[in-house]
Amino acid sequence: MSETPEWAGRARVVMLGKPGCHLCEDAWTVVERVTDQLGVSRAEVDLNGVAAADREEYWDKIPVTFVDGRQHDFWRVGEARLRAALEG
Repeated sequence: MSETPEWAGRARVVMLGKPGCHLCEDAWTVVERVTDQLGVSRAEVDLNGVAAADREEYWDKIPVTFVDGRQHDFWRVGEARLRAALEG
């Protein structure tokens, strides 16, 4: 996918996931902790509510995190890596 989806810019950190995904729950815990500590915005986007092309692109990568509208990570969220991206 060449263009960044519009929903990826809803907050400083956006996580794309789906209900019932244990990796998504783990990733969201990290996203909440880091964004709370740094005072930056975050949003969670449900994979089931995005365009079909986005579902196809990201289905096997969730959770997918975006920082400042650009894809940052997928499957797992490394706390130190997320913090570095937000502070750097």
